[in-house]
Amino acid sequence: AQMQGWKQADFVPYLEVALEAFGSRRLMIGSDWPVCLAGGSYAQITGIVRDFIARLTEMEQSEVLGGTCARAYGIA
Repeated sequence: AQMQGWKQADFVPYLEVALEAFGSRRLMIGSDWPVCLAGGSYAQITGIVRDFIARLTEMEQSEVLGGTCARAYGIA
């Protein structure tokens, strides 16, 4: 069963702290899939981050959505 009661806005303060502390070049999108399915669909969970980073530049969004990961795993 899905956890009830969470709102996307509930995550914003945590995302703000992470972005301020680390910047887009050291953040990457991730999930605890399939455990996250207890709280919502994969699209809903990743949508939280996608919506939050929409205010960033295209380059910063690219970092969070894959660039940081590629560098961390040495595939970029």
